[in-house]
Amino acid sequence: MNFQEAKARAATLRKTLKYHSNLYYNLDNPEISDYEYDMLNNELKAIEAVYPELITADSPTQTVGGKASNLFDKITHTVKMESLQDVFSTDEVIAFTERVKSDFPDADFTVEPKIDGLSVSLEYENGVFVRGSTRGDGVVGEDVTANLLKIKDIPHTIKTNVPYLEVRGEVYMSHESFFACVTKQENNGEVPFKNPRNAAAGSLRQKNSAVVAERNLSIFIFNVQSVQGKTFGTHKESLDFLVACGFSVVPSYTLCATADEVIAQINAIGEGRGKYHFDIDGAVVKTNSLAEREELGSTAKFPKWAVAFKYPPEEKETVLKDIEINVGRTGVLTPTGVFEPVILAGTTVSRATLHNQDFINEKGLQIGDTVVLRKAGEIIPEVLRVTKHDESKGIYRLPDTCPSCGSPVYRLNDEAAVRCLNDKCPAQTVRVLIHFASRDAYGIEGLGEAIIELFVKKHLIASPEDIFKLKAEDIYTLDGFQKTSANNLITAIENSKKNDLSKLIFALGIRHIGAKNAAQLAVHFGDMEHLIVASEEEILAIDGFGEIMAKSVVEFFSTEQNIKMIEAFKQLGLNMRSLAEIKDERFKGKTFVLTGSLSKFTRNEASKIIESFGGKTSSSVSKKTSIVLAGEAAGSKLKKATDLGIQVMNEDEFEQLIK
Repeated sequence: MNFQEAKARAATLRKTLKYHSNLYYNLDNPEISDYEYDMLNNELKAIEAVYPELITADSPTQTVGGKASNLFDKITHTVKMESLQDVFSTDEVIAFTERVKSDFPDADFTVEPKIDGLSVSLEYENGVFVRGSTRGDGVVGEDVTANLLKIKDIPHTIKTNVPYLEVRGEVYMSHESFFACVTKQENNGEVPFKNPRNAAAGSLRQKNSAVVAERNLSIFIFNVQSVQGKTFGTHKESLDFLVACGFSVVPSYTLCATADEVIAQINAIGEGRGKYHFDIDGAVVKTNSLAEREELGSTAKFPKWAVAFKYPPEEKETVLKDIEINVGRTGVLTPTGVFEPVILAGTTVSRATLHNQDFINEKGLQIGDTVVLRKAGEIIPEVLRVTKHDESKGIYRLPDTCPSCGSPVYRLNDEAAVRCLNDKCPAQTVRVLIHFASRDAYGIEGLGEAIIELFVKKHLIASPEDIFKLKAEDIYTLDGFQKTSANNLITAIENSKKNDLSKLIFALGIRHIGAKNAAQLAVHFGDMEHLIVASEEEILAIDGFGEIMAKSVVEFFSTEQNIKMIEAFKQLGLNMRSLAEIKDERFKGKTFVLTGSLSKFTRNEASKIIESFGGKTSSSVSKKTSIVLAGEAAGSKLKKATDLGIQVMNEDEFEQLIK
């Protein structure tokens, strides 16, 4: 690469890295993996090493990612919160230890897991927690004291009488808390966090500390930044002190005397990372002696006394033993790969979704292939590629008939999905019932998947209307039920009959009609009687409805079987009217887009408020968007709105608007 080529490539890399750094550090909404970012950064470092004249002061290789948000008061750190130099090979680790030992032959090192979260500083005066802040750009951070007080692992008082203590830690979200948070977001119709790191960062930067409390964040402390009234000789000594103070300290910190011991501990952490209940993205190697650290000093960006070894994404080969086909509520056939079990990120993986025929074609998959698996975000198993394929077999094809009922299957309107169109298909029956009773649909408390499957197996229900014909005496003789639990379920079913019409419409499972569309239909037509006779033209008059949606609604209510089901619901006492109240039409003709994490409302609540004033919400920003309601950590939608000149408001402004 000559100088001009290097100059052009360096400029492209700087622009790309700044874009992704902003998404990661400031918006908590990354588009690429840490590994992909690191590889781009390494490429830029390599170019700058050959052509030092291309180094700029604002190059991502010379600066700390992140900046303080305007949503919080700014804090200038008394001790700079430096980032670490990343290394990706054992040779680089050995080179680091040799550099240190060239100055200090007796130097030893600590090795500890690198927690994947958000770095913060905690300050204590006379043993009392007084202030906490994010790293920001390393010099200026955000005052997030109120939010940090909601993290149960942060002691409000510590077991020491030193006048002043500042420590540094990493706020993270455990896997259990992450899955609970994502489930709640999905149930509320919100865009779920991509991984635990972004969940932790997005949660901590909420203005509403109550949200932080319910997200169940945790912290590990890994460094003493500053202390008065006490001295330490080594890093390990300071960590032992922090443990005695009552802090939750980074686990598995180990003292190593040689490069071989350092490498062995890095490998041990890497092999055991799947056993942790939290994410790590590497191992940190630090010079143990604090006096030696002082002499080694720092570059403009990194301390010279530490490096962070980054583990590559774990990939393993295995054999695709079988492909199972599952039939969903709408008749979609979903292929699932069954593999020879392999250990990935500490857990046994033997199954992964293959999505659809297009995915199978793209990867060139067939039963018997040797494939490479990895866990996306260390959590979800996915097939990366085929490494060995019997060309005589061709590529796997989804069956032409439904594996549940034997009916022909079809691929409609260029959809990726293949569907069984038999509405009597047994597999679909169970999924239809599960959807009908689910929380976001009719919301019958206590009627979950396992109970529905049991009731179908025992021939108690075969259609949604059968749910409302159940009697307690039909239930309490079944395994897992007693008279009290049976009566409770019947009461929940009876109570659900008062639900708004919108919940019934969504529960019917009309193709292309989501919860929001169901609410629009309920409000527009007022009752089921008017909806079932509505024409495509009348439905198209509803803001946001297209031809496919309108046609789907009309086709659903033109089916004799569906009309009979609606009549049965009426006879069984289900509410058939909209309970929504249009306060006024101040938002008539306006389309809102909600982005970021809202602290005063859930997205569901905000959407209902907008709709109650005659407006509507959309999931994407376009020239038709009227207003963008932006919460914490708003990402690409906020940028697009700004670029298009669309009005943006925060929650306080929205509150004023709806008064």
